[in-house]
Amino acid sequence: LVDRDSAARFGISVTTVDNALYDAFGQRIVSTIFTQSNQYRVILQPDPNLLQTPDGLKHIYLRATNGSPTPLASFSTIKQQLSPLQINHVSQFPAANISFDTAPGVSLGVAVNEIKKVEKELGVPASITTTFLGAANAFQASLSNELWLILAAIVTVYIVLGVLYESYIHPLTILSTLPSAGVGALLALMLFGQEMGVIAIIGLILLIGIVKKNAIMMIDFALDAERNEGKSAQEAIHQAALLRFRPILMTTLAALFGALPLMLGWGQGSELRHPLGISIVGGLIVSQLLTLFTTPVIYVTFDNLANRWRKGRGRSEAEAEEEYTRPLDQPAAPPADASAT
Repeated sequence: LVDRDSAARFGISVTTVDNALYDAFGQRIVSTIFTQSNQYRVILQPDPNLLQTPDGLKHIYLRATNGSPTPLASFSTIKQQLSPLQINHVSQFPAANISFDTAPGVSLGVAVNEIKKVEKELGVPASITTTFLGAANAFQASLSNELWLILAAIVTVYIVLGVLYESYIHPLTILSTLPSAGVGALLALMLFGQEMGVIAIIGLILLIGIVKKNAIMMIDFALDAERNEGKSAQEAIHQAALLRFRPILMTTLAALFGALPLMLGWGQGSELRHPLGISIVGGLIVSQLLTLFTTPVIYVTFDNLANRWRKGRGRSEAEAEEEYTRPLDQPAAPPADASAT
């Protein structure tokens, strides 16, 4: 053990002590001898007889700031005790690695949750921190980013739809179909005892692109009927729901039957594909049952809100224009329903 205060009085730092010990007991290369056919490394090494016992440390001298050699024993204490041959480090901290494996039929997520539960029951001191490495660490990292991944996909879809329809409201009507698909996927995963893992997240992202086509088919037809045929929003979306029911049902069933092999497949690696198929099938079934009824309601509601906003904005702009064009010496006109005095 090095007494840092005593070493500082001699002007010797801990780095100097480390270098001296490495010179004595390490394999420091001090030179290389080159010949015509080979090269030889010169390794610094003390007398081998001094390396047999800890007393050899008494023969190690370090140069102080005044230039005089100072024995290592003058500012250090030699203590013999048992120590591990190798000390593992994680993020520059000494660490003890405990490996584990999952039992047959137990997922990695369940194992991670059980380990955290046992850690809380043991009451681990605050000075000890635990972290997962390897596959468990990658599993936690993937779950921590899943929410941002889904939000990024939704924002991207909203921007694309807003550019195509040149509207801020109709993309919201189309995206209103996603909650029902998400609920269906979660219910299907819970029903089959599957976890919300990385593969299930991929299924949710696929649902974002598959499910919103139901609303796109209806809204695209309704907008065309409003602009070209002069129909009201309620009449247009009603006609769109009737005429687009068949293609919506056809595309949904095609995607549903395409995901069934993923859901019901067996063989090597089938357990990896099951969450993907289950999430897609569950999301398609629930969204198909709900979006045919909710999308027309949301479309008409948003259209009414947009009309009210346009009327309010047009009235305020007309009042501002009238106030701007009125002469300064002319009083403002009373309201139309004001009584004469």
